[in-house]
Amino acid sequence: MPELPEVEVVRRGLADHVVGRCITAVEVRHPRAIRRHVPGAADFAGRLDGRTVVAARRRGKYMWLELDTADAALAHLGMSGQLLVQPVGTLDETHLRIRLRLDDGNELRFVDQRTFGGLSVEELTPDGVPAPVAHIARDPFDPAYDVDAVVERIRRRDTGLKRALLDQTLVSGIGNIYADEALWHAQLHWARPTATLTRPAARRVLAAAAQVMTAALGEAARRSTRCTSTSTASPATSTGRSRCTARTASRAGAAAARCGARRS
Repeated sequence: MPELPEVEVVRRGLADHVVGRCITAVEVRHPRAIRRHVPGAADFAGRLDGRTVVAARRRGKYMWLELDTADAALAHLGMSGQLLVQPVGTLDETHLRIRLRLDDGNELRFVDQRTFGGLSVEELTPDGVPAPVAHIARDPFDPAYDVDAVVERIRRRDTGLKRALLDQTLVSGIGNIYADEALWHAQLHWARPTATLTRPAARRVLAAAAQVMTAALGEAARRSTRCTSTSTASPATSTGRSRCTARTASRAGAAAARCGARRS
């Protein structure tokens, strides 16, 4: 699954090219692509056909298209999923799974070689979040993100610090790589009990995580191929990881940037 910075790049692409458009036709070309939509293909198409996209939103690594109903099209990219905006009549991609015809002469296409990802139509909760992701906490890019509240939730947990950073119910979007980088920058041990964490230390590691992900967002925007408005679809190989700023030694035999010790 892509990391948060790459998902944010896709969301921005959808906001630019799909928001405000009406869906005029729906084609499901592979049943696995809607396996999370339990009522099936006919219900999926019926709840999208004729609907207008009013917003492209995200919570952590999950994103959705809010519709002019109480529904949303929830997208899960999996390992290889792409959302492509293509002109009608453009040659179909080999792994095209879902096609949404739009009223401006374009199509929103879900392309997924491995079919680990998919789309589903979900009801929105009163908070405006699809029900399946309502338990996911806000991430550092969310305008409503409250770092002080996150600090208190982390300090109340009886667990290790890295495990807490990866807990999507505490703070979302911090993947394994970003947790390692944040701990390195904050100079905190991954196994430190959260109950012993001071408030300044907790704020330091959360700020480091936000800093690392912000840098990765810039790189993801330059090289992501998961959402594009061109007629040429490239393989989705981007992970969103900012390789040029990685400080932790993640491979056996690699030297750590700060102390020079080699990972066994």
